[in-house]
Amino acid sequence: MTRARSIVVPIVLLVIAAALAGTVVQFTIMFNGPPPGFGPVPIGRIAQVLRSGTLPDDAARRITLNRVSGDVFGRPDEQPSSARDAAIAERIGVPVERVRGFYLFPARDPTEDLRGSFTIALAQENGWLVAASPELPTFTSWHVRRLSIMLATVSLLSLFAWAVARRISRPIRHLADAATRARVGARSVIPMEGPREIRELAESLEAMQERILQQAEGRAAMLAAITHDLGTPLSRIAFWIEQLPDAARDRANGDIAEMREMLGAALRFTREDGSSVTHVRLDLGSLIESLVDDLAAAGRPVECAMGPRVVMRGDPAALRRMFVNLVENAVRYGDHAALAWSIVDGMAQVTVDDEGPGFSGDPEMLFAPFVRGEASRNRATGGTGLGLAIVKHIVEAHSGTVRLENRAGGGGRVRVRLPVE
Repeated sequence: MTRARSIVVPIVLLVIAAALAGTVVQFTIMFNGPPPGFGPVPIGRIAQVLRSGTLPDDAARRITLNRVSGDVFGRPDEQPSSARDAAIAERIGVPVERVRGFYLFPARDPTEDLRGSFTIALAQENGWLVAASPELPTFTSWHVRRLSIMLATVSLLSLFAWAVARRISRPIRHLADAATRARVGARSVIPMEGPREIRELAESLEAMQERILQQAEGRAAMLAAITHDLGTPLSRIAFWIEQLPDAARDRANGDIAEMREMLGAALRFTREDGSSVTHVRLDLGSLIESLVDDLAAAGRPVECAMGPRVVMRGDPAALRRMFVNLVENAVRYGDHAALAWSIVDGMAQVTVDDEGPGFSGDPEMLFAPFVRGEASRNRATGGTGLGLAIVKHIVEAHSGTVRLENRAGGGGRVRVRLPVE
């Protein structure tokens, strides 16, 4: 078995690749020349254009020539320079008063070539003749090419980062799914894949699952053995109480029956919690209708509202046992049970309503074993406290959810959601 690579390796490689790609792009831009602009323009060239009043073809790209009547010109970022004006007037052969110029960059030597933008005007009889540098567009082909290169680099790095992230997150997601499926009595296969750190985590989860299952199986076996062994002394007690007077014998028999029922519930909970569910294709609506018919025939106050056809995979016996527990709770605490089912958001939703006082406090606590909704320990008003614990286990074994709610008009509601095909 080859040793898995550390999760640090792909992350470091991704950072190095991003740094190298960014450096290559920067060097490509740097060695491919500066941003577009106009080179220096000799002042003699400006003087020639203003003196002739015409713009030669070879100067049209670097100089614009216009006639204006007003004396307002120049750009906001350009500044006047009398020394420059004097040098240009001398080249033209006119008095300096007829030249007015504005320049972006001042120069120590006024006879140097003009760099950057400029606006230079020569006074004439009917206005001003203005020679200026052309306006640069905001985006040139140079900018477009550089932006394209940078966007392509970012896109490639994003795809590479996405692939690395998927490679790292996939085993984590599989591990999370396996941990979600894990429950007592149903071993979940822990995937041993991915980088070294994730495999070490998977091995730890596998060992933890094994310890938990062994402890749960040992406790379940102990509880089953105790429940079974208590049956013998109860049978002997039942034999001896036959010699008691009628009134005392009836009360004692009732207590023994209650004890047998509690032991039976504990034994069923132990077996339910430790058995795996066999899934077959079934019609949930037909199962509920059959259950309601059987309970109604036995005299239980239960009814159901017809719903759509719902096909799912599950254990019919376990699902039937779950709904029987819900109906018995509804009848015990609410005097009546009403079932209905529908399909909501791609899930089968079954509701069991009663006419009782509803649920007080934190309803989720009622799913814990041996917790009863009725505070007293009177068997006439409450059960063993295992019914809802069995319900929750069966629902989770079918990858579903169960909630306890209080209805707006009064009464309680149990909402069960199960996946459908």
